[in-house]
Amino acid sequence: MFDLKAEAHTVAQSPVVPWQKLSGATVLITGVTGLIGSACARVLLERNRTEATGIRVVGLARDAKRAAHALEGYDAQDGLMIVEGDLLDGAVDGLRPDYLIHSACPTASKFFAEHPVETADAIVLGTRHMLELARTAVVKGFVYVSSMEVYGDGNGEPGLEHLLAEGDVGYVNPTSVRSCYPEGKRMAEQYCAAYASEYGVPASTVRLAQTFGPGIPKNDTRLFAMCARNAMAGKDIVLKTAGTSTRMYLYTADAITAILTVLLKGDPGAVYNAANPSTYSSVRQMAEMVATLFPDKGIRVRCELDPSAPYPPEHHLPLNVAALEALGWQPTVDLPRMYENLVQYLED
Repeated sequence: MFDLKAEAHTVAQSPVVPWQKLSGATVLITGVTGLIGSACARVLLERNRTEATGIRVVGLARDAKRAAHALEGYDAQDGLMIVEGDLLDGAVDGLRPDYLIHSACPTASKFFAEHPVETADAIVLGTRHMLELARTAVVKGFVYVSSMEVYGDGNGEPGLEHLLAEGDVGYVNPTSVRSCYPEGKRMAEQYCAAYASEYGVPASTVRLAQTFGPGIPKNDTRLFAMCARNAMAGKDIVLKTAGTSTRMYLYTADAITAILTVLLKGDPGAVYNAANPSTYSSVRQMAEMVATLFPDKGIRVRCELDPSAPYPPEHHLPLNVAALEALGWQPTVDLPRMYENLVQYLED
C-alpha cells in the first residue's frame, strides 16, 4: 500500500520551501479534488501536524464530498476548510486569503474534444476570477498551475540540443478544437502577467511537464495510467499514435515543491518551467520502459494508429528548468521510480 500521507509528510520537510512565510497564513487552493490541488493541501496540512505552523488551508471544490474523500483523515483541527462551489459562482468572493494556488482545470483530452467551450471558460474565465479575488484580497502570493502544452509543437526535431526556455513557445493551431486547452492556458498566463503589471498582483506561473504519481484517479484514462494498468495486468501496451513525440515528466511530489517554491519565491508576472530533465524520452520509449518493469509478463508495445484519437500533434518538448533551479528547486524522482510508486498505489 502506498501511503500518501507519509509522502506528504516528507515533502512538508523540504528545505527548498521557505515555510516561515506560511506561518499563520490562509492558503486558498482551487481544484482541491484534483491530483495537484489535493497534493498541495495534503502537504500543507502535514506541515501543520509536524510543525504546528497554523496554516489555514481553504480548498475550493465543486463537490465537497469528493474533496473530503480526497483529503480523508484531515479536518478543521488540522487547519482544513472545504468550500463547495465553482470558480465563477462567487463561493470564495468573501474570503481574504494570504496566498492562492490556482490548480483547477480539466485534464482529459477526451473532455477537451467534447467540451471545448467549457474547457476554455474554466481555464480563462476561472483564472480571471481568481486573479480578481487575489487583487481585492491583496494576496502575498499567487501561483497559476499551467502546462507544457503552451509550447505547442515545440522543437522541430527530438533531442536535448535546444532546451525550451519559458519564452520559446511554439505553434498551436487556434482552429483545432482541442486547442481550447493550450490556447486557454496561454491566455490564463497572459492574465497573470497583466494583473501583475497593471494591478501589482504577485502572480507567477509554474508550467508543469506531464505530472503524475500516486493520488491520480484509479480510473484515469490518460496514457501514462493506461501503460501502468496494462503492464500490471500483463497486457500489451497499445499506442494510438506512433509514439514519436518527446517530452519530460514530473513526479507529483516534485511538482508540489515547485509550486510552493514559485508561490513564495517567484517574481510577479514570471513563468517557470518545472520538469525532470532525466525523464526526457519519446512516448514509445516511456511505454517500453514501463514494460521492462514487468520482465516476466512478456509485455509488448504496439502501435495501432487512430487519426481520430484526441491527442495533440507530434511535439518535442525538452524543457529548460534553469529559472526554477535558480530559486533552489531540484527534481528528485526519476521515471522508473515514478512508475514504481504509481504501480504500488494502483495495486491498493
